[in-house]
Amino acid sequence: MEQPVSTAVAETALTGMAPDAVPTWIWLATVGGIAALFVFDFFSHTRKAHEPTFREAALWSTFYVTIALLFGWGVWHFWDRDHGIEYFAGFITEKSLSVDNLFVFVIIMGSFRVPRAYQQKALLIGIVIALVMRGLFIAAGAAAIERFSWVFYLFGLFLLYTAWKLAAESFKHGAKSTDEEYEPNAVVKYFQRHLPTTPDYRGNALTVIENGKRYFTPMFIVILALGMTDLLFALDSIPAIYGLTDAPYIVFTANAFALLGLLQLYFLLGGLLDRLVYLGLGLSLILAFIGVKLVIHAMEANTLPFLNGGQPIEGLPHIETSFSLSVIVGILVVTTVASLLKSRSDARKG
Repeated sequence: MEQPVSTAVAETALTGMAPDAVPTWIWLATVGGIAALFVFDFFSHTRKAHEPTFREAALWSTFYVTIALLFGWGVWHFWDRDHGIEYFAGFITEKSLSVDNLFVFVIIMGSFRVPRAYQQKALLIGIVIALVMRGLFIAAGAAAIERFSWVFYLFGLFLLYTAWKLAAESFKHGAKSTDEEYEPNAVVKYFQRHLPTTPDYRGNALTVIENGKRYFTPMFIVILALGMTDLLFALDSIPAIYGLTDAPYIVFTANAFALLGLLQLYFLLGGLLDRLVYLGLGLSLILAFIGVKLVIHAMEANTLPFLNGGQPIEGLPHIETSFSLSVIVGILVVTTVASLLKSRSDARKG
């Protein structure tokens, strides 16, 4: 049967070049579409300061997840099955790591006593800053991978270290809690000390002019704290997704769609975060699995002269992305169900 013209054109555009090369016009269209969604999100949700209801947060969360899934279907249909699986594996991983980020976001909001009505603006600007920084990380990672195959060793070992650290914290301190205190990093502390700031919030404004002098509001410091926090989270998430795909286009879009809707997810989950008692352990298992996958991939393409004479190491198990997707989903389902059962059990005992 003859292919539809639209499908044929899309496949030619995507597959007529190198396997993972994406034409510039598709990049521009994708970035433009994602930017439009963020602009729409900003004007439709933060123009009028308010605290979203559960229904509003649920509807918009469903909307953004649906868009992400439709985009994944498009990658699968117009590109190929393998890249489609890579996108879904990356999206689910990044979305899960983003939920972990929400713990810290809640703590930051509580520490700075941000009024609930103003939290949407702070979150959305912080998320946009996060996406820009991740874009830079993705570009740097792609350039490094293209030139140095041994970068996969670094990514893999870093993820294994992060997984061990996350698991150790989960066993030592127990489940994460949104009641913890936020400790500003050096950059945030510097701006707190040196920027002229108002003692309280002035609506959701970032700066105000008083007596002819411009002052920053606490809202500006909150957004800075959110952005710097996600910068640290990106150090985990970018190597993690490069363990599932080496296509920069998939890496970027999976991250972008994982961040889209994070604002609504923040209000939707609310008190549910404290009930995800095994989330840290589950994420540590996912990061460890991807870390091992990266190290195996690095050994398969080995060029280090002190390892196997600089030759690729043969006979290693090859982990398909479809299997990776199954492992990631399985871990998340088990840890989520176990968390909710544990929380229900503790509530009954209490």
